[in-house]
This record gives sequence, C-alpha cells and structure tokens, in this order.
Amino acid sequence: MEKRTELASIETIETGFAELGYICSPKIATAVFLAAQLRKPVLVEGPPGVGKTELAKTAATLLGLPLVRLQCYEGLDEAKALYEWKYGKQLLYTQVLKEKLGDLLDGAQGLAESVERLHQFGDVFYSEEFLEPRPLLQAMEQPHGAVLLIDEIDKSDHEFESLLLEILSDYQVSIPEIGTIKAKSTPLVFLTSNNTRDISDALKRRCLHLHIPFPSIDLEERILASRVPEVQGSLRQQLVAFVHAVRELDLKKQPAVSETIDWARSLLLLHATELEPELLQSTLNVLLKFEQDIETTEAELASLLRSIQQAPDTL
Repeated sequence: MEKRTELASIETIETGFAELGYICSPKIATAVFLAAQLRKPVLVEGPPGVGKTELAKTAATLLGLPLVRLQCYEGLDEAKALYEWKYGKQLLYTQVLKEKLGDLLDGAQGLAESVERLHQFGDVFYSEEFLEPRPLLQAMEQPHGAVLLIDEIDKSDHEFESLLLEILSDYQVSIPEIGTIKAKSTPLVFLTSNNTRDISDALKRRCLHLHIPFPSIDLEERILASRVPEVQGSLRQQLVAFVHAVRELDLKKQPAVSETIDWARSLLLLHATELEPELLQSTLNVLLKFEQDIETTEAELASLLRSIQQAPDTL
C-alpha cells in the first residue's frame, strides 16, 4: 500500500500546514498523520469556527489532491450524497430503443427469444454510463486519490450515517443494479461535527477521533500572526487576550477563531494601534453575532479592558 509522502511525519505536517497558514497543535498533526497512514477517516469535533473545515482544505492543498466536499443537512439521502441515475439520458435511450425495436427483434423465433433480446439490451440502462456520481462516489473515483470532507455530519439523519458505514469501512459502495464499486485510490476522509447531536457508536468506531477546542492564548496569537501578519505584536496580544476574556462570559455564542481573524482585519482597516473603549464598542458586532452577547460584553467592557492591561507579556 502506497504512502502519502507529504504526510510522512508529524513534523512534516506541522511545517507544511504552517507554510499554508494553518497553525496546528501536535495533537492535530498526529491525528492527520495517523489517518493518512492507517487509511482511517477522522471525526473532527469542536465548537464552530475553530478550523475543522479548514483542516481538510489545508490537507488537500498540501497533498495536491482535489477536495470533494459534502455539506450535510437534514434529509440528505444517497441521491444527493452518493449517486443517482441520469434519467434524462435513460429516457432518450428508451426513445432510441423504440425506434430500433423492429431491427432488434428481427429474426427472433417466438416470444421467449424476443424477451431474451430485450433483457440483454435493457441491462445497459443501469450501467456506469448512466450513473451520475455525487460527492461520496466522486471521491472514490479519483484515480490519484482525493480529500473527502463530510461537513457537519451532525446535521444529517441517523439513516445517512448508516449509508456511510460501508463506505468508511471498506471504501466501496454496493449499487444493486451494478454491483460493488471500489475506490480507485483510498481518499483521506474528514468528518466534522459541531456536537449538535450525538454521533452513532457504529460510525465513531470507524473513525479516529479529534477534538479541536478553542486554542490557548499562545496558539491563537500564532494563528493570528500567520493569518494577519500586518497586526503589530502589542495589538495582537491585546485583542487575543480580550477575546479569551470575552469567552469567559455567559454568552449565547462564544467568538471563534475565524471571528478573531475577522476582527483583527477590521481593526487594521480602522488603523487601530491599541484597543480603546470607543473602538471596541463600534466593532463588537464583528466579534459577536448576537445583540444579547454584545450587550453583555458592553456591560463588562471596563473590567475586560483592565484584565487585558494586567495580562503578562507573552512575546
């Protein structure tokens, strides 16, 4: 079994991801390394905005493989996720068959032989030529492999999880009219979950588990330095410390790393050099997505600013 040389070691993954702007912890790099070597999917759990989806995108870029993404939702079925038949093409083919029916049955001796000829001809209707692959099958059909992202699996139904079991165990799919189709090259699979519901034990057993929490202050500063390098060190320290203090409040939705990055870019556009009360009040809507959370944070603004001023220098 061939190995993905680009993911040959944990250090290679950390370095390669960092060069692409994704600063990952050793835990994340280890999970990706094991997934690549063991040919097992990774179930990535954690709050929204911590880099679960971006992890799959970065792996695809590093490997130079196509990213095949399946966005999950309630009611997702095999016609949207796996395959469906090209009914329009089948209908056109039926019309051609009607026009050629006389030629096809010419010389047939009796009903039995006529039916046999029709059966032989009809099998073509359910062949790979009439199959429309959807993301799961598309990933398995890539000759040189692919990165398959099954995003927000917790939004799908339990029935869809059952559909995934064969695919994630043996990287093959059984189509009644055709038979078993095996992956041409095993894809690297990431499933993400925001923990809105429990994932079945059967699916979890087939996956490596990775939980990505909100990063530490040091790691978030490194992420910010990579994604928004124009932000000066002192301001970067202040805004990361402020975000971590805000996450301690009783909020409906805690600000994610993606929102920290957006906020930093907004402060750059406003030519900010340090956090000031007026600046904070006018930009909290970038960091927080609910008015209730903005009001809660504004009420604690003075104490939050004092806390970041007292924070030790981490640089």
